[in-house]
Amino acid sequence: MSLTSSSVKPVSVLVVGAGARGEIYSRYALAHPELMRVVAVAEPRDVYREQFVAQHDIAPEGVFKDWKDAAAEEKMADAVLICTQDSMHLEPALAFAAQGYHMLLEKPLSPDSQECRDIVQAVQRAGVIFSVGHVLRYTRYTQKLKQLLRDKAIGDVVSMQHLEPVGYWHQAHSFVRGNWRNDQHSASMLLQKSCHDIDWIRYIMDTPCEQVSSFGGLRHFRAENQPAGAADNCLDCGVESQCPYSAKKIYLGDTHKSTQGFLRVLTPDVSQENLLAALRNGQYGRCVYRCDNNVVDHQVVNIQFAGGKTASFTMTAFTRHEDRKTQLFGSHGTLEGDGRFIRITSFIDDSETVYDVDDIDSIDPAQSSTMSGHGGGDYYLMAHFIDAIRRNDASQILSGPRETLESHLMVFAAERARRECAVIAVHSA
Repeated sequence: MSLTSSSVKPVSVLVVGAGARGEIYSRYALAHPELMRVVAVAEPRDVYREQFVAQHDIAPEGVFKDWKDAAAEEKMADAVLICTQDSMHLEPALAFAAQGYHMLLEKPLSPDSQECRDIVQAVQRAGVIFSVGHVLRYTRYTQKLKQLLRDKAIGDVVSMQHLEPVGYWHQAHSFVRGNWRNDQHSASMLLQKSCHDIDWIRYIMDTPCEQVSSFGGLRHFRAENQPAGAADNCLDCGVESQCPYSAKKIYLGDTHKSTQGFLRVLTPDVSQENLLAALRNGQYGRCVYRCDNNVVDHQVVNIQFAGGKTASFTMTAFTRHEDRKTQLFGSHGTLEGDGRFIRITSFIDDSETVYDVDDIDSIDPAQSSTMSGHGGGDYYLMAHFIDAIRRNDASQILSGPRETLESHLMVFAAERARRECAVIAVHSA
């Protein structure tokens, strides 16, 4: 089910960056061609670009290797999806905002706080509809939880505990071996992985943040923890079978731990032969104790909000790869959630009520199949973005410029607090 009728022509979209996120968000056009059409792409990698062009049947005049070439043309689409690497967001965001493109920008805005402000100022000045890929706000789970809090199911919210269980093999893939392993090349772990969560906490608590503290570090994935007899590449390692972070276990064979999306990060053609070559010749076969990673593998953040409400957030690598878990403590009850089930315990009569969001009606088949990532958030983010453009109604955007900037500033403050062992005040965006 779409949010709009099909009486208006599809929203035309230019995709900048046809990697994992760009490809996933663009699936909305395949699920709903009456609502969205991808008419152009800018992607420097030949194979990824060619696969994307074939997937969306893009005409030759809409195919670019460099986003700058696309920006040099007259405006060719209603909207742009910017899904480049974190440090490559500023220039295209400024350029396409100036041309009047409505914009969906993958999170985070930028690894630099001033660049975040510059992007927000540019899109506000241009008057375009602007959304950020904070997909957790859009899930049916989040919206049901928000409804329960609005209905005072646990009275007034006083505090929150929130856990992001990154997962041991996901940490190894993305934050030890992968593109987000070193904050000199991308950003801090808290910004890369957990700006989702800090933003979600701000959305649920529904009041401005005043100050934060934080602790954490890189505890395990260090050279001194490499086992005796280990090799620098998992394909050559004599103790690989005893290592939970073995690249062979994560990527190869019928029982591999990775998803198709993660495998495509290694190679666009995920045959065993190509995966083996990628592990042999690329970064994903490296021993996790011999990488150039420096981002944390565990971190806690404590947050004080206006009115005295508090939240504690834990991000850790040392879990299964599973859904986030939350406890909310209210004046009249508690709420526990895990991405699907929400359990309310009432202090009035000690009763318990459990809600299963998978039982909610009106689930679009496209969401449950091709765009089920992040609890359906990928799908509903795109549904709201496209609907906002079709209706010219920015209220459809749950992750717009003002609160996105505020939650980013919370993240920057928390990382500063960790590095300085200090309590940091957070000023309004």
